[in-house]
Amino acid sequence: MRLFLSVTGVFEVATGIALAATPSLFAELLAGAALEEPAALAIARLAGLALIALGGACWLARNDRGGPAGHALLAAMTFYNATVIVLLAVMALGEGLAGPLLWPGLAAHVALGGWCARELAATQSG
Repeated sequence: MRLFLSVTGVFEVATGIALAATPSLFAELLAGAALEEPAALAIARLAGLALIALGGACWLARNDRGGPAGHALLAAMTFYNATVIVLLAVMALGEGLAGPLLWPGLAAHVALGGWCARELAATQSG
């Protein structure tokens, strides 16, 4: 669990910083379309800050030994990864939005989601 939460913490904080700092560039790299409307930029920055908070929570909980808080965080991150996988797949296959980072991002969330689900199952059985 420690390694998973450490890797996820770094991954989400880095992604959140990139999204909060350069939302239009991030959108262009992920979806192939830049953000231009002030409201879209503000909401993208809000999403970036939320990712920083998620990553920070993972980082701070990395020493948890399977307690209820760590279990809850793993459940939340499993849900998060599953929904991001669906969203990115819909963006690419349903909406035709795909920048150079979409498929690598999707692959990363598939890997992290599977790892997270395995860690979650281990906390339930142990």
